[in-house]
Amino acid sequence: GLRVFGKDETIGSYFPKFDYKNVSSKPEVIIVGSGPAGLFAALRLLELGYKPIILERGKDVSNRKRDVAMLNRNKSLNPDSNYAFGEGGAGTFSDGKLYTRSRKRGDINRIISAFHLHGAQDEILYEAHPHIGTNVLPRVIVNIRKTIGLHGGVFLFNSKVVDLIVENANTKGVVLDDGQSLRANGVILATGHSARDIYQMLWRKNILLEAKPFAIGVRVEHPQALIDSIQYHGIPRGDFLPAASYSLVDQVNGRGVYSFCMCPGGFIVPAVSGDNQIVVNGMSPSARNSQWANSGIVVQVRLDDIAHLSNHGPLAGLEFQMQMEQLAYQHKGGDGFTAPAQRLDDFVASRVSNMLPKCSYHPGVSSSPIHEWLP
Repeated sequence: GLRVFGKDETIGSYFPKFDYKNVSSKPEVIIVGSGPAGLFAALRLLELGYKPIILERGKDVSNRKRDVAMLNRNKSLNPDSNYAFGEGGAGTFSDGKLYTRSRKRGDINRIISAFHLHGAQDEILYEAHPHIGTNVLPRVIVNIRKTIGLHGGVFLFNSKVVDLIVENANTKGVVLDDGQSLRANGVILATGHSARDIYQMLWRKNILLEAKPFAIGVRVEHPQALIDSIQYHGIPRGDFLPAASYSLVDQVNGRGVYSFCMCPGGFIVPAVSGDNQIVVNGMSPSARNSQWANSGIVVQVRLDDIAHLSNHGPLAGLEFQMQMEQLAYQHKGGDGFTAPAQRLDDFVASRVSNMLPKCSYHPGVSSSPIHEWLP
């Protein structure tokens, strides 16, 4: 039913509260990675009375912003400080959507409440599709770090883990790339999907790994006004309706095809984290007020699609991803992080684009017959 709040009530008072303990002298747990999984693992450890030691291969938010700016200007890539690596992980400069299509998740109110506690806007507490925005997320991430530090947790930036210390089948600590060894009562790997070196290390150590299903595809961009016109049936959006979004789900030749991370009023950014690769991602500021909308359009990858990479074991999917990123680099047709691109109607018609429209992707785009080289 509808809840009406009184004069001295706030909506936040009806959401979960947190009991963060002082853990300065408590047993230590190492967390590898300071992305969303690592940060929320650290917050939970505070509640349980353990001291989190967060190891992050990249830089803190303020220094990371400089590296991201250089990347956007098509100047240089720091492989450990970019859109994927650094404080907050890929989440810091991403869209900040706080919802999932999965019906198998538990109660997410604790997650939303934690973001709100650390500076996210009130709207995320009640909107059906809560969204923080890439302009707000960095401040929220820094506030989470301050909470962890205030209660005795420790952050170590520029600390890249290259090995695990395993004794009697138990993980006792980690080894950093400078040779330093750190020991603790436990180790949590929260490294995200881009830290492929970690998964390669785990495979070399004969640690059980299981491949996950995944999808590949392209990121499509439209004028936001076009999406508004379609979704609002030609009626002007005005000042009070949000930038319109969409969801695409279909089956093509027995494969799932669907939109992913739809960003109304957003931008496309370079998400590379290594040499000789082109990867892009989408994001939106909290106001969703850019002139463009973008979305990933991806297709399901089956095991038989990567059967020729079976010598890579459970890492066959990662190898396939790397090959696709390198293939995009080979077809980029420009300097630096220029991305291969094609008009949507030309892609569908299997023809080369003689001209490309303006695009939000700062490093620039170059015409490429994506229909020919993308599987």
